[in-house]
Amino acid sequence: MTDARHAACSSSATRRRSHRSGIRRRVSGYTLLEVLVAFAVLALALTLLLGTLSGGARQVRWSADAGRAALHAQSLLADVGVGAPLQPGRREGVFDDGRYRWSLEVAPWVEADRPLPVVVDPYAPQLLSLQLTVLWGEGGPRERLQLHSLRLVQADAMAGVP
Repeated sequence: MTDARHAACSSSATRRRSHRSGIRRRVSGYTLLEVLVAFAVLALALTLLLGTLSGGARQVRWSADAGRAALHAQSLLADVGVGAPLQPGRREGVFDDGRYRWSLEVAPWVEADRPLPVVVDPYAPQLLSLQLTVLWGEGGPRERLQLHSLRLVQADAMAGVP
């Protein structure tokens, strides 16, 4: 009897252990569904993070390009009319081996809501309007810098210009 009792106790103990270890196995591990959901959440988070970093890099590049365009424009406006007299007309050129393109339009300044002024003194200084456009990249709306400025020039510098 002891063997039968021992066998009965042994089989019930084995069942209890296997029952407990089965519970432990389920508690200690993750199901396939939980792992798949975790990977999906991780993939979504990484996609958002990389998109944000990519957008930030584009903004930094655009900012650097716009800053260089502003420096080129400032330099060009500072040089206009220094070596040679400023004349009405249109000029074009490039900076940085064609990376930046510019065009400068110079015209006598006229107020929008007033008629053309009558010149009283032909030797009086005249006000000229300068419109400078600097383009880079494709030249789209975000890749364009426009500056407007006014310059006062002596009439003798504009001799022969109506």
